Amino acid sequence: MNPLRLLSTFAAPVLRSLDPELAHTLTVKALSFAGAIARAEPDDPRLAVQALGLDFPNPLGLAAGFDKNAETMQAMLGAGFGFVEAGTVTPRPQSGNPKPRIFRLVEDRAVINRLGFNNEGLAAAQARLRAVHHMPGIRGINIGANKDATDRVADYVTGLKELGPLASYVTVNISSPNTPGLRGLQNKAELTTLIAALSDARKTLARRVPMLIKIAPDLDEHACADIAELVLASDIDGLIVSNTTIARPTLKSRHANETGGLSGAPLFVRSTEVLRTMRRLTKGRITLIGVGGIASGADAYAKIKAGATLVQLYTAFAYEGLALIPRIKRELTTLLARDGHADIASAVGKDAG
Repeated sequence: MNPLRLLSTFAAPVLRSLDPELAHTLTVKALSFAGAIARAEPDDPRLAVQALGLDFPNPLGLAAGFDKNAETMQAMLGAGFGFVEAGTVTPRPQSGNPKPRIFRLVEDRAVINRLGFNNEGLAAAQARLRAVHHMPGIRGINIGANKDATDRVADYVTGLKELGPLASYVTVNISSPNTPGLRGLQNKAELTTLIAALSDARKTLARRVPMLIKIAPDLDEHACADIAELVLASDIDGLIVSNTTIARPTLKSRHANETGGLSGAPLFVRSTEVLRTMRRLTKGRITLIGVGGIASGADAYAKIKAGATLVQLYTAFAYEGLALIPRIKRELTTLLARDGHADIASAVGKDAG
């Protein structure tokens, strides 16, 4: 058995009994030592995707948040993800918000977090990315601004310039609910300024690194239209839809009223609605990555049909472990065959309207 699968199978019950953040920290540390010995089975060719100028072996990615400091990227690629995204990374290290700040909502298959971009900073991530830069695999980096930044745009520009050359793509995270005021960067005027600065900064790099923006699921139609208009008029390559939500649908857990971003199953419907909206507004002209509540091949397939070329997950992975990865890919292959699709591309946007 794959050593990572052994870790997942036998350690999972113990980890679930621990404080969520401690369990996560231990998992990341264990995986950081296991990357070199893990190898997944080759993917079904029908799952291959071409997007962002890159060749993805399958459309299933690990969302940012799991590996904040780029410690487990090779392990997760070895476990079968088609791509992995590390971060969010800020220019300077920061400890994040006070603990406790992660809450399992087991009855709802969800998590609430208010971490606040806790990470070791740009230099640490840069060193780790440099160490694996020569290795195969698609590795994205998610960049953000420090909580006490006096110029948030400058923080994003720094992240792009320093980490972009070492990454397959860069995600600009302007939608976390856990850094006060950050979501304001989604407003038309502020986003216009940010995109212009990032576009200018990218021109100084030795190669054109694909650049995506990660948006919130709490945007209304008007805000979505503004973002679509700006993105289509710029050289942004894609959108990640979506981050966690500050909304609180009906939840069963005693942690339901904790502040922070809600992820997992309750986010699926809303994030898919926003994804479908952005597919319509962007007219299929940019790459969309669907995130939010994916826990099965059927969930991933629904995101793809709503307009996603690629998908990402995190919360379900935290609950179910590494066995979830091959299961989703098997189920997705079955669904493609059932509907007569030769590949992922032929299914993208079929239900977008």
